[in-house]
Amino acid sequence: MRIDYDPDAMDPGAFYKLLTAVVVPRPIAWVSTLSADSFLANLAPHSFFTVACTDPPIVQFTSVGRKDSLRNAEATGEFVVNFAPESLFEQINATGTDFPGDVGEFDAVGIAREPSLRVGPPRVAGSPVALECVLHSTVRLGGSTVVFGRVVHAAVSEDVVVAGHPEIGRLKPLSRLGKNEWGLTSGVRELARIPYADWEGRG
Repeated sequence: MRIDYDPDAMDPGAFYKLLTAVVVPRPIAWVSTLSADSFLANLAPHSFFTVACTDPPIVQFTSVGRKDSLRNAEATGEFVVNFAPESLFEQINATGTDFPGDVGEFDAVGIAREPSLRVGPPRVAGSPVALECVLHSTVRLGGSTVVFGRVVHAAVSEDVVVAGHPEIGRLKPLSRLGKNEWGLTSGVRELARIPYADWEGRG
């Protein structure tokens, strides 16, 4: 027995809560941007985030409504996706506060920053990975906007690299779930894909 939900017959906010409860876990793009005059640094978490293309490398995040991250990225053509680790859980949550537009989250929350190499917006100093991006394009979908950024530089802390590759046990990614729930990395299973030739030989 299933319960049926019709998005056309529901309040959008109610269906939003359903979607965010079942599309889980969601990685978090902790996006840093600069205002158009470059005086104010903004930092906000966006949990609708993924890789859009690998060649060229393009990542995407969705701004639900016209958030500062979107406005600044459109104005300057640049943004940084900072990795969201478990160790910065409370700071990440705090930067989701609806601060006024003239308040920068780095300063309000007390988050240390460091300069980026290829773009203007600063990186989060305590984040183990930063993807510096230039704006590729945006797509408006109803009340949301998908922001695509071409990655022009990746900065990875040597503390999370094992044998030349970022290691999940050291990265400890934080993810979003439903309601006010957050996901932690409590266990990892490894399973390689099976080539078709091997699949055929299984019988």
